[in-house]
Amino acid sequence: MSRRAWLRAGLGLLAGGQAVLGLWILLLPELFWKWRWVSHLPPYNEHLLRDFGGASLALAVVLCAAVAAMERRLVLTALVAYLVSSVTHLLFHARHLEPLSAASGAGFLALLGTAVLLPAVLVWLAADETAFREPGPAERRTAP
Repeated sequence: MSRRAWLRAGLGLLAGGQAVLGLWILLLPELFWKWRWVSHLPPYNEHLLRDFGGASLALAVVLCAAVAAMERRLVLTALVAYLVSSVTHLLFHARHLEPLSAASGAGFLALLGTAVLLPAVLVWLAADETAFREPGPAERRTAP
C-alpha cells in the first residue's frame, strides 16, 4: 500500500472514530457517562458532554474533508488539531487515574496513547510530499 493510501486510511479511521464518539455523546450522553472510564470524574454535566460531542463531530468533518481533498495543508491541519485534542486528553486522564484499578488505568492509557500515536505516525507520513501526488498511469495499472 502506498503512503497516500495509508494516510487516507488512517485519516478515515480517525474521522470515523470521532463521528461515532460525537454521535454517541450527542444522542446518548447518559450512556456515555456510565462508561467506567468517564463516570469516575463526576459530576455529570449534560451541557458539557453535548458540547464535547459537537466538537468531536466538528473534528470529524475536518478529518473527512482531509480524506476527500488529500491536500497537504488540510491533512496536516486536521492531524495537528486531532493531536492537540488527543494529547491534552491523555495528559488530563494520566493525572486522574486514582479511582481506576491498575489494569483498567493501564488499558485506558493504552487507548488514549494510541489516539496520540496514530495521528503522530500520520503526520510523519504526511511530511513526505510524495503522499500527495496522484499515482501515475503505470502505478494505476498495477494497483489492485
